[in-house]
Order: sequence, then C-alpha cells, then structure tokens
Amino acid sequence: MTKVLLVEDDINLRDLYSARLSAEDIEVFVASDGEEGLTMATSIKPDLIILDVMMPKISGFDVLDILRQTPGLEQVKVIMMTALSSEQDRQRGDRLGVSAYLVKSQVTLEDVVETAMGVLNNSINGIQPSAFTQG
Repeated sequence: MTKVLLVEDDINLRDLYSARLSAEDIEVFVASDGEEGLTMATSIKPDLIILDVMMPKISGFDVLDILRQTPGLEQVKVIMMTALSSEQDRQRGDRLGVSAYLVKSQVTLEDVVETAMGVLNNSINGIQPSAFTQG
C-alpha cells in the first residue's frame, strides 16, 4: 500500500487531507510539526510527504533540506503546502527538490489529492512533477 506522510500543524487541514487521501486507498501517517515529521519519515519511509512550510519547531524548508541529506530519504517525493506564494519561496522549494509546490489559498482539497496522485504516478496532467507549481 502507498504510504503518505502528512506534516501539517493545522489540525483541521490535517484531518481533512488525511481523510480524503485515505479514501484513495492510501495509508496516511500524520505529524503535527517538522520535528515529528522527520522522526516519522525516518521510521516509515513514505512514498510521498505532503509538507507544510510554516510549522513549529522545524520549518518545512528545513525539514526538506534535512531529508535531502538523509540516506534513504534523499529521493522521497515531497509536495510543499504553504501560505507563502512569493517567487523566492517557490525557487527555494525547487532548489531543495520539491515535486510540487501548492499555495493553500489557491487550491482545493481535490487539487491536493490530484497533485498527490500525479506525483505518486510520476506525472501531473502530463507534466513532470519537478516542473509543476500551482498558483
């Protein structure tokens, strides 16, 4: 079964995304901050991480940077979910190797699920995930 780690500090979003992804027959693991997310990623080796940027303890960007330097996790697919829509933030995500970068205010729940499924299947509407940004 496909494993997705959802790292999101907003409990309402975490519950919503988790329930919807579970409906796609995906095993969803949840973490409420970056530190917990790193610990869980190391133990479960997910196929995909959906990672909030602004979180307590360790930011999503720092989590991603650490993942890229962690043996066994350096190639894990990551979707960044953020309220930050600046080009500088997108470029930082690209440099760190995100599969997709979604701005929360600009996507629906179905967009998130569609993006996750596309990343897991190595394409998003025919576009390679590494080139995909939303917004």
